[in-house]
Amino acid sequence: MVRFFLLFLALQAALFGAELSPWVQTYFVIPWTNQLASISAYLVTLFDPNVVATGKVLRHAVNGFAVSIEAGCNGVEATIVLLAAILAFPAPWKNKVIGLLAGTVAVQGLNVVRVISLFYLGQWDFQVFEWAHLYVWQALIMLDVLIVWLVWVRTLPKTQGSDGRKPPPGSAGLRGSAGAPAPAPS
Repeated sequence: MVRFFLLFLALQAALFGAELSPWVQTYFVIPWTNQLASISAYLVTLFDPNVVATGKVLRHAVNGFAVSIEAGCNGVEATIVLLAAILAFPAPWKNKVIGLLAGTVAVQGLNVVRVISLFYLGQWDFQVFEWAHLYVWQALIMLDVLIVWLVWVRTLPKTQGSDGRKPPPGSAGLRGSAGAPAPAPS
């Protein structure tokens, strides 16, 4: 568990450091944020044709209300936390890749819902928008990361011991303290 926690922290530090680099900002974060606004605008226009996306801004063409998707609101940071947790956990690489792909879709999918809901909350009541933006959605996105990670962990093969290694052939995997066999169940 200590190995997982230290690797988790190291991976987060490396990934957050990379995210802040000008190269990653220019070629990944900014294009992703602009794409998030476009995806959100596309989904909203299915019900309201007066919504447009320009760069990272989602705007209503009639009433002029707009939201700008800034760093911390584009789902990149939440995805980094999930990626670090999955990569740090002892699991087969096949399971890690599946978890990374499905988890990223889950986090980013909820983030699209977040952006759209905040867009409409802001048009309805700006105080509610501020509260939902700063408190409710921040917590829900990180809760989503935790739930996705926990669901992923539960899908892992049960053949691994608590230290991530497979038990030796022929062992029942039950050990008492100091490596002695555990007493037989009565």
